Amino acid sequence: MADALVPRIELFDGLFEELDDVSLRRDRTTGLRSAKLTFLALKALERFRSFTSSFAQALRLTDSEGVLLLEPSSTRVIFGGDDGDELRGVEFVVEIDRDDHWERFLRFMQRYAAANGMAYGDR
Repeated sequence: MADALVPRIELFDGLFEELDDVSLRRDRTTGLRSAKLTFLALKALERFRSFTSSFAQALRLTDSEGVLLLEPSSTRVIFGGDDGDELRGVEFVVEIDRDDHWERFLRFMQRYAAANGMAYGDR
């Protein structure tokens, strides 16, 4: 794959999603690492475009190293607005137990952040 490949995230084939936030965590008791990826909007939900594309069964992260598939351990759809029926975002939590997978995920996130104007910050 070419080094110039722009990092991208897909839930459905050909629908590239825009990540709005990512939070990295480590359980103090078990040491299990996880990442919470937040999307304020999903192209897959706009006008039901997901019905015309194949579901990836995971978050598909693609960059110059190749494809990384992450199966969410949980998904949370966030609603708000006056009537509580306005989609405000979707959060996916993925658990990553292997060191090499964690390092690969971090490399992807560094490339994705650089390509999309994101910056690291403590909360």
